[in-house]
Amino acid sequence: MISSGLEFLLVLCGLELSWSCPRHCICYSAPTTVSCQAHNFLSVPEGIPLDSERIFLQNNKIHRLLRGHFSSNTVTLWIYSNNITYIEPTTFHGFTLLEELDLGDNRHLRSLAEDTFHGLSRLNALHLYRCGLSSLPNNIFQGLRNLQYLYLQDNHLKFLQDDTFVDLRNLSHLFLHGNRLWSLNQNTFRGLRALDRLLLHQNQIESVDHQAFHDLKRLTTLYLFNNSLIQLSGDCLDTLPGLEYLRLNDNPWSCDCKALSLWEWLKRFRGSTSSVGCQAPVDMIGKDLKELRKEDFPNCSPTVPNSESRAQTNNVSGTVNPSLHRGGVVGSVGQTHVVHPSRPGRSRNCTKPRNRGKGKGDNEVHHSKEVMADKEDSSPDFTDGGKHDHTSPDGTVTRRKQKCIPRTTVRPPSGVQQANNRATLSQTQSCRANKEP
Repeated sequence: MISSGLEFLLVLCGLELSWSCPRHCICYSAPTTVSCQAHNFLSVPEGIPLDSERIFLQNNKIHRLLRGHFSSNTVTLWIYSNNITYIEPTTFHGFTLLEELDLGDNRHLRSLAEDTFHGLSRLNALHLYRCGLSSLPNNIFQGLRNLQYLYLQDNHLKFLQDDTFVDLRNLSHLFLHGNRLWSLNQNTFRGLRALDRLLLHQNQIESVDHQAFHDLKRLTTLYLFNNSLIQLSGDCLDTLPGLEYLRLNDNPWSCDCKALSLWEWLKRFRGSTSSVGCQAPVDMIGKDLKELRKEDFPNCSPTVPNSESRAQTNNVSGTVNPSLHRGGVVGSVGQTHVVHPSRPGRSRNCTKPRNRGKGKGDNEVHHSKEVMADKEDSSPDFTDGGKHDHTSPDGTVTRRKQKCIPRTTVRPPSGVQQANNRATLSQTQSCRANKEP
């Protein structure tokens, strides 16, 4: 029974009490909400009203999710920071109204059935960070065509199967940092034509296919820092006409002749980039590839010339050759950079194969290294978990400079919170905590 003092507090908050409420939980309407966080529940509490739109069960000790625990009226479901080890495949079947599902920080979940999320046609945000996942089954994201935010960071993923994300045609943010990925294949990211941000830092990536990014025409932010990259061809990056922010620091770059195409690409690129520190050959150790001169590659054969692209890079009039209409345009005021579509032919790897046994292990990195020390950089900081953009005090999303492709700003879902800063809420704080999650 809710105490009279708490009842009065809820009334002051303008909340209408719902008397059909699980024990130790707080329920209210408009929208219908059940708040059961931080009560050491070992299982989903009984008595959750069938008309509940928002259900908050975070910071408990729940072990299993089974069919019938929730109703198909649910719109927002938070079950992060529990002890979930098993989710019955049919738990969320028929949940056509569900928009946000947060299963993050369930470190012993480890595996999911292929059809766990099938039918969630309205799902906008799916949180699976820090779940101990070592692999993703085929078609696990099938049919999630409205998904915009997918959080897979800080798992144990070593490999992504081809076409894992092919159905996510509206995905804008994909967070894969803090895993153990070691290669990116030609079709790893196929279908992600709306993707705006791709975070791959703190993995063990040593191999990137020549066409790994071929569908990411709207990508503005790519983080590849703190991996095991020795080389990366500029052709790989030429497939990203909308790129604005690139982070390549803290990789063991070899600044020999194989780095020439990347060096040339960096000279043409008008966006924000990190340092690219050389670790080989001996006479290049400690130097920044970006700061090298043509004379530093004296015995290197020139890369395949692209005279039209080079001419357009230096075109200060800002006009575009109509014959190059198939390329993407990237640039700043007074400068135009035309990126040509990749030439057809045999797909080739644009990184140098390495012995996987000599990887970085856990790839631990200090926070100071995660963000490029670029004083002019206006890119958002995702090192705190990558849950949302920076916002100003009035709640508006910070706008990025040099937009290459006009598009509507995508705001994070209303229920998103920082993964590393979620605090346990007490009942006396329930009014403020549940006012607008």
